[in-house]
Amino acid sequence: MKLRPTLLLAGALLGSPPAARAQQAPSPYTTRFPVEASLTAGLLGLSATGLLLVRHKRTATDADLAALDRANIPALDRFSAGRYSEKSQQVSDGFCYGTLALVPALLAFQPGVHGRYGQVAGLYLETMSSTAALFTLTVGTVYRYRPYLYGPDGGELRHGPVATDSFFGGHTAHTATATFFAAQVFHDFNPGSRAEPYVWGVAAAVPAVVAYYRIRAGKHFLTDNLVGYAVGAGVGVLVPRLHRNDTTFDPATVPPQRFTDSAVGVGVGAAVGLVALHFYRRLHGTGVSLVPVQGVNSNGYAFGGVRLARAL
Repeated sequence: MKLRPTLLLAGALLGSPPAARAQQAPSPYTTRFPVEASLTAGLLGLSATGLLLVRHKRTATDADLAALDRANIPALDRFSAGRYSEKSQQVSDGFCYGTLALVPALLAFQPGVHGRYGQVAGLYLETMSSTAALFTLTVGTVYRYRPYLYGPDGGELRHGPVATDSFFGGHTAHTATATFFAAQVFHDFNPGSRAEPYVWGVAAAVPAVVAYYRIRAGKHFLTDNLVGYAVGAGVGVLVPRLHRNDTTFDPATVPPQRFTDSAVGVGVGAAVGLVALHFYRRLHGTGVSLVPVQGVNSNGYAFGGVRLARAL
């Protein structure tokens, strides 16, 4: 099943021992709302600026497209020139957008995050905004033709500003940011967990799968995705680590995590994910969508779910 890496990440994050609910260590992060809110707002403003730059990029003319030559592409990227696949694009979209919505919902189920979900969710928004700002400002100022332009396919996509947005891979970068953020948060709230290698492994695999399908879709070259992967992984790890408070966080106060529970979580997460994938395929193209819903109730417990929506 194609969504297996994302489902494994879901299971690993969900798996946690009942004993962890009885005791909570101090939050490993130090945040101040005025500072974080201002920083996030500034990053969102930079993202908006980048999008504005993208809209005003010079579009390629027929003469420009006719002059494209595969021989001018670096040898490492030449194999993907001319590729085009709408199906691969849909798969990459499903992986990317699904992961972005799934990560904050899964983190809400982490016992250590209970009561601190607002802090973690705020860090997630700040982290994703950092990648979005880097990405939009880059594609708004850097011109690189997408691989599908070296072939006959693409239709209306052959003209317009997005045709020169190949560098760097945004889907890969944002997915890597989300998964590596989740792995870093899991590490900080569950130090010494035997499930940690699996969490990091799946966190690394999901954006790699997205990069693979972006290449098959003809949206990005290999080097575009390599840079996007590095940017996303770096931001996903760096932002929470910059907020980590090692002076007050004592790993000894966290109850040990049992690997068996994590394995059970993997199975439960995989089963839920398979059901979600089934409905996603059935609903695709019908106008019906699944909208993630999450929040905190009056008792301070986080909740998450989905809402069915249909365009009228």
